Amino acid sequence: MRKRKQKNQPSREEVADRLHSAAIHLLRRVRKQDSATGEGPARLSALSVLVFGGPSTLGQLAAAEQVRPPTMSRIVAGLQANNLVEIIPDPSDARRIQIHATTRGIQLLHEGRHRRPASSGAGRMTEPWLSVEDQPPAYRRPARAGR
Repeated sequence: MRKRKQKNQPSREEVADRLHSAAIHLLRRVRKQDSATGEGPARLSALSVLVFGGPSTLGQLAAAEQVRPPTMSRIVAGLQANNLVEIIPDPSDARRIQIHATTRGIQLLHEGRHRRPASSGAGRMTEPWLSVEDQPPAYRRPARAGR
């Protein structure tokens, strides 16, 4: 026996469009808060990998961030210049380095994460979260082409 679609229930496509739109709006708000740290998104992303994943080699970090090692070298150099990471030679292989987040780097990332919920609108989300009709208008708009 087939289940009947209840009245006023959005289709899967409508829910997907609305969820996509909500995610885009949320990411935009988060990006604004992240810019307050003074570091760019690539640096913050790499720093996040180190803070939450632990020390890493340059190659591992580049793979995690899906960039080539020369790009990651520039990102790490910027983080090091701002005292957010420390580079430690690998004692077993002089060609390898271990990149560690510094106390300052850990602090910067945690402060940025604490700023996010207040500005993201997450506190305004109602339960159940897929009941998009009850969400603020910004979460109800379908994504527009080209955005």
